[in-house]
Amino acid sequence: MKLAEANQNNILPMSDETTSIVQSVLQVEAEALLQLSRETPPEIAQAIHSIHESTGPLIVAGVGKSGHIARKIASTFRSLGKRAAFLHAAEASHGDLGIIHDDSVVLVLSNSGETTELADLLAYCRQYKIPVISITATKENTLARSSTIAIAHGKVPEACINGLAPTTSTTVALAIGDALAVGFSHLLKSVPEDFRRYHPGGKLGLRLLNVGDLMVAGDRLPIVAPTTPMHDVVITMSSKGLGVALVIDGDKTLGLITDGDMRRNVERLWDSQACDLLSSAKPVSIAKMTTASEALKEMTSRGITCLLVHDRSKKTCGLLHIHDCLRAGVE
Repeated sequence: MKLAEANQNNILPMSDETTSIVQSVLQVEAEALLQLSRETPPEIAQAIHSIHESTGPLIVAGVGKSGHIARKIASTFRSLGKRAAFLHAAEASHGDLGIIHDDSVVLVLSNSGETTELADLLAYCRQYKIPVISITATKENTLARSSTIAIAHGKVPEACINGLAPTTSTTVALAIGDALAVGFSHLLKSVPEDFRRYHPGGKLGLRLLNVGDLMVAGDRLPIVAPTTPMHDVVITMSSKGLGVALVIDGDKTLGLITDGDMRRNVERLWDSQACDLLSSAKPVSIAKMTTASEALKEMTSRGITCLLVHDRSKKTCGLLHIHDCLRAGVE
């Protein structure tokens, strides 16, 4: 990027030296992850099964930079359906040990494995026979020796200028935490609907909304019989505010009457019944568990404003209007 272009966009230009530093950091951390993928500790798979088999919440503990990584790992597990909580190792000695259930598994992070704040936590787990999984550098440190399952990723070169600040080691620990969480979700056989349950907000939640979340159902449906006079059909449409009427004969759905249908038949409208305005074409219906995004695309491609909604038995259970999708922010 030229200097003029950089200043125009309020971006400071990177010198060759700075660029080299950035590339070096990324290469050091990437190589550590690649090495881990080539020589994956078998204890990771054992830990996944242990977490899956436990019925209590997963407690993820650490202090300092490891504590920050532990907090994120706990959050990821919650996202994927496992009850999990972060425990600050130092606070554990001051009453927070009570967060650990008898059927919990405790996941502890410490690169050195010699963090003094872990002593009371490990003693508590040993006394009450709480399984401990550790993510640490080697199997020779105190944490690893005190663990039921020790995931030792090996000593990795820190990417910082002095080779001291936790950089590469925290990246590796985070990646192992992600592997544990994703592996757990596979054993749990998670599906997108499970993920949406824990992420109802934001664009991700909108992408995972399904038709059943937005459809009109029950007493809100503008249902009329085939022999209903159009005068009464209009009243029903107006009172429900959807601009359509759903024509149902017993358990059979015959179709929809729209504002457009009425305009096209205005000359005979008041002498007609609901069945007289039905199109011969089969009404378009969509499954209740279809994503709202797919339903919106269906309506847009067909140039229609609403869809019938059916359940697994193919019975009509609702009505989805394009306005409901747009109001919800579905794209």
